[in-house]
Amino acid sequence: MKRRALIAGVGAVLIGAALYALYTVGQEADRTVLRDTDTPTIALGADVYEANCASCHGADLEGQADWRSPGEDGRLPAPPHDETGHTWHHDGDTLFRLTKYGTGALIGDPDYASNMPIYAGVLSDEEIIAVLSYIKSTWPEDIRARHDEMENRQ
Repeated sequence: MKRRALIAGVGAVLIGAALYALYTVGQEADRTVLRDTDTPTIALGADVYEANCASCHGADLEGQADWRSPGEDGRLPAPPHDETGHTWHHDGDTLFRLTKYGTGALIGDPDYASNMPIYAGVLSDEEIIAVLSYIKSTWPEDIRARHDEMENRQ
């Protein structure tokens, strides 16, 4: 009887460990990983950024003037994506979802008004990741390191 209980206990532990491993691997696979040191990804991102983002966020990622204050339309201007903005305060997955689905979807408010286009169906996931990787590649080393630390805590 003790042997049977021991085998059942060990089996339960092994099953639990296997389920935890599968969950952890699944979580990692769903996580957006920026490739800010991959030259081809950065080059693609720079091209896609220029064609789709620079008109609002600036050719040098500088954003629009007074980006923290709503404009006359009540909407916030495009923020900078350089080190002076808040982009690097967000993990890659949040940035990806914001770009693909929009702020309203991200914050759970479908009525949220924003000038930021929703890029689902416009850019591929790979293009969105490339743009975000390009943006990150432009940040100073200390900012990139801080972003990496935040990502590693996720």
